[in-house]
Amino acid sequence: MTKALLILSIFVFLLSACSNPKEIAFESSGLETFRPIYHFTPTKGWMNDPNGLIYMDGEYHLFFQYYPDSTVWGPMHWGHAVSNDLVNWKELPIAIYPDSLGYIFSGSAVVDSENSSGLGTAENPPMVAIYTYHDMAGEKSGAKDYQKQAIAYSLDKGRTWIKYDKNPVLPNQGIKDFRDPKVSQITLPDGTKLWVMTLAVLDRIQFFGSPNLKEWRLLSEFGQGIGAHGGVWECPDLLPFTTPDGKQKWVLLVSLNPGGPQNGSATQYFIGDFQNGTFTPDDTMIRWLDYGPDNYAGVTWANLPKEQNRTLFIGWMSNWLYAQVVPTKSWRSAMTTPRELSLFDVDGTLLVKSAPAKELLALRQEEISVSKKESKLPSEAMEILAKVESDENFQLRFSNEMGEEILISKEMGLVTIDRRQAGRADFHPDFAAAHSAPMSWKPKDLRIFLDASSIEVFVNDGELVMTSLIFPTSPWKKLEVLNGLDEVKIYPLKKP
Repeated sequence: MTKALLILSIFVFLLSACSNPKEIAFESSGLETFRPIYHFTPTKGWMNDPNGLIYMDGEYHLFFQYYPDSTVWGPMHWGHAVSNDLVNWKELPIAIYPDSLGYIFSGSAVVDSENSSGLGTAENPPMVAIYTYHDMAGEKSGAKDYQKQAIAYSLDKGRTWIKYDKNPVLPNQGIKDFRDPKVSQITLPDGTKLWVMTLAVLDRIQFFGSPNLKEWRLLSEFGQGIGAHGGVWECPDLLPFTTPDGKQKWVLLVSLNPGGPQNGSATQYFIGDFQNGTFTPDDTMIRWLDYGPDNYAGVTWANLPKEQNRTLFIGWMSNWLYAQVVPTKSWRSAMTTPRELSLFDVDGTLLVKSAPAKELLALRQEEISVSKKESKLPSEAMEILAKVESDENFQLRFSNEMGEEILISKEMGLVTIDRRQAGRADFHPDFAAAHSAPMSWKPKDLRIFLDASSIEVFVNDGELVMTSLIFPTSPWKKLEVLNGLDEVKIYPLKKP
């Protein structure tokens, strides 16, 4: 071969390599099908509600409803994971096991910094978990008092737990659904401190007070005949917020199953005032924290350092309609991305904003600017940013070589995730659907988090949020901007 011919051959080879880049291997190729890359999942077994979210000495604790012996719901334990940054999670041994009093249902955790419970010492104050005992034998016998509130404590930063020897601390009132205590501490006008328990009781919320986490008295109740009531109320959370104009308001989160805006599970919220142990809503408007079908039972972290100045939330990324039959194998269910909650105003109406936690920025890899209406996707784990053009409507599509697609759009005042052609849906008749949310105010930007089996859409950085599971049979390969968006950027997200 002549030297000129050799040079020509090399040039042709390089030109071919540049114009036909090698197919990128997706990050999850070595993982079980559909297992997320950057969302928390248990190593094996069944998971549902997040529990006991608490920060202590540099660690974010995530406890969760857990059954290690199956991928469907069973005898509930508290699983446990910790993180220093909300993205790198280390799963620890099971924290709390069921016993003769029952399964360990949902609840919360606090740091009893002044040792009001007497379960620790001034030098080593206890972390205290408050949870529901569920007596399965009692339920099967037809009794109504099979759920009771109990406590356990840890003196080694949540690694080992001792159950209080005088449990339950709050016996049942003869009501079938009596569960999911979320406890926080408030300061009364006279300067004394009071532990407040927010408890889901059938179709309402009851508030209890205690000086020591052991002895509780009923303060008030809220919600009968107010808000959405298509199912049982669950997993409440009571939170103080500052409004954009500097006033204090309280937000009460209440999960509901069924009866959500997309069928099945969802979380509603109320905005109002909490004084003298009583919650008074500003109005009876029904508001949803997430308009997608797959964000449920979410609660917030306790004991965050004051300098963080934020309210931090995570939810169970599933829906009781189909949670036990989704097409995963050794594990079932993931948590949502962590989110920062705040209040914003739309024409005089307060709403809750749910923005991706800033720690997610650490997952970004090199930015890819999309200069045309179509782009190959570089990874199975991605964040996509885009600006909404002045016409306010937009549409984009993710697709793969199998002919599967997921459409994200805003049209006629509705933001929609259409997963009807997005892959596996044969496991439940209600899964393949288009889900819409009303948005009367102007969309300015779009932020999307894609993972192996989920999509989370944030409009205006969380003024409207939709979370949806998806099960494509092949990873998404192409992004098409069909209309209404510009300045589109893609960030491949690294595996934590």
